[in-house]
Amino acid sequence: MNSQNRSPADLRNMFGANLRQLARQYRSISELSRQLGINRTQFNRYLSGESFPRPDILDRICRFFDVDARILLDPVDTLSKAGQVVNGAFLADFLGHGVQQLTEEFFPSGFYRFTRRSFINEEKFVIGLVYVFRSGSVTYIKGFEAKEAMLSQGLPASPGVREFRGYVSGHEDGVAFVIARRKAMTYSFNYLARVASLQNNFWSGYVARTVRESGTGERVTRMVYEHLGRDTSQVLAAARSAGFADEDALLPFHRRLLNTTQPFR
Repeated sequence: MNSQNRSPADLRNMFGANLRQLARQYRSISELSRQLGINRTQFNRYLSGESFPRPDILDRICRFFDVDARILLDPVDTLSKAGQVVNGAFLADFLGHGVQQLTEEFFPSGFYRFTRRSFINEEKFVIGLVYVFRSGSVTYIKGFEAKEAMLSQGLPASPGVREFRGYVSGHEDGVAFVIARRKAMTYSFNYLARVASLQNNFWSGYVARTVRESGTGERVTRMVYEHLGRDTSQVLAAARSAGFADEDALLPFHRRLLNTTQPFR
C-alpha cells in the first residue's frame, strides 16, 4: 500500500505493531509505562492500535526508543537499524547486544586517563586521555595518538590524523571497544575489567593491534584506564602528562596494575 494513501486506522495499526515490538525488551508494560510517563490504560490503547498519541507524546516515545516518526509508516526493523552494522538486523542479538546493554552506571561517561607500554618502543610507556560519551543507545570513545608516536613512524602529527574514535560494548565482567584512526585500515581491540579500588574508578585489561606478526614489537600489551569524570583540574593534569614516559614516571597504582615485570599472557 502506498504510504501516501494510508488511512488513520492503517497508521494506528502500524504504530501499534511497532510499539509492541519495541516493548518486548521490557519485563512488563507497567514498567515501560512508568518510564515513559504514560498512563498504563492509555498506553495499552496505543499498543492495540485503538488510539494514537498526541504529537508531544509521540515525540517522547520516539526519543525514548531512539527511532523517528517513520514509526507510523514502516516496520520498526527497517527504520531503527537503517544504515547500522553492529546494531543492524543480522548482528543486533550478537555483537549489538553488548552495545545496547552498556549502562552509564557500569561504564560512566567522561574523561579517562590511560597507560600502556608503547608498541614501538618497549622501554617507554604511553600516557593518554580519552573521552567517553553516549549518543542515543550507543557509547562512543575518542582521543588522540601521542605526537611522538606518530612522528617516530614518519606519520603526520596533525590533530586530524592523530584522532581516533570507536564504540564501546558491555560484557559479562567488563567492556570492550574497537578503535581506529580516520580512514585507517588497521584497528585496535581493547578489553577492560573494573578493578577494586577506593573510588571504584580503575579498569585494567589489554589492547591488541590488528597488524601482522613481526620479529620486533608487541601486538598485545596490558592497559589501565582511570575514570576522571569531568574534573577540570584532573583532566588538564592528565592532558599535560600525555605522551611517552619512562616507567618511573608512571602513577604508582597504574604501574602496579600494569605489572611491568611479568609478561602478558
